[in-house]
Amino acid sequence: METGEMKSALPDFGAIRGDSAALGRKIPDSAKKIIEVEELRRDFQVGDETVHALRGISFDIREGEFVTIMGTSGSGKSTLLNILGCLDTPTSGEYRLDGIPVRSMDKNRRAEIRNRKIGFVFQSYNLLPKTTALENVELPLLYNPAVGAEERRLRSLEALQKVGLADRVQHRSNQMSGGQQQRVAIARALVNDPVLILADEATGNLDTRTSYEILSLFQELHQAGRTIVFVTHNPELSRFSSRTIVLRDGHVVQDSLNRDLRSAKEALQALPVEDD
Repeated sequence: METGEMKSALPDFGAIRGDSAALGRKIPDSAKKIIEVEELRRDFQVGDETVHALRGISFDIREGEFVTIMGTSGSGKSTLLNILGCLDTPTSGEYRLDGIPVRSMDKNRRAEIRNRKIGFVFQSYNLLPKTTALENVELPLLYNPAVGAEERRLRSLEALQKVGLADRVQHRSNQMSGGQQQRVAIARALVNDPVLILADEATGNLDTRTSYEILSLFQELHQAGRTIVFVTHNPELSRFSSRTIVLRDGHVVQDSLNRDLRSAKEALQALPVEDD
């Protein structure tokens, strides 16, 4: 991938309310299904009681979509996140990731799929504290025997450049701001070239300005063709993605396209100038 390719693929961002044609990517019906969820159920036994966390939900997410999954506490959002991230398996129903059935896999196979197919971005960044940005980004590639040391370094440097941290490669986690740490986490999510970026409350620990910076980066990744699932409890964030799925009491109660897509870049520019 040539340096700067992501930026050259970007259209002009529209007004703050968003020029949806510019911000969104039209996903053809023929696009490959990255996530296929069919009648997914997840039950937990708590003492003598059975808790039905997911109650037969179904949806698909195609390659190149940017989808927000929302829900309040108790909606089943966290349970769904764990299943989509191959951290848990459903009680019944089917989950296919990039065409691969996940439910019948053992833990080792799910760990392999998780590392090769999914890039995770967490609320708390989950960076190793005493290592550099470069070393943190290299970490997923250490588990890929097909990638040698030099390729690992070059791919990690490229990922850091893509998120605007070419000048922070040798900085340790405690030498970076929260926004910079989250950019390192996004670079780490990208380095294995996953089919899916799965973000869990990725702006939850950030202030408003930094949140818009991170959302702008996600919108750039979406424009570059990445498939992104952004899990959050904050309805404000759904205005920056192209589709919203809402959970309530283990059911999907809304699955809709965003016809009024906002530009995080323009929203950031509209914020008052901060005093030094």
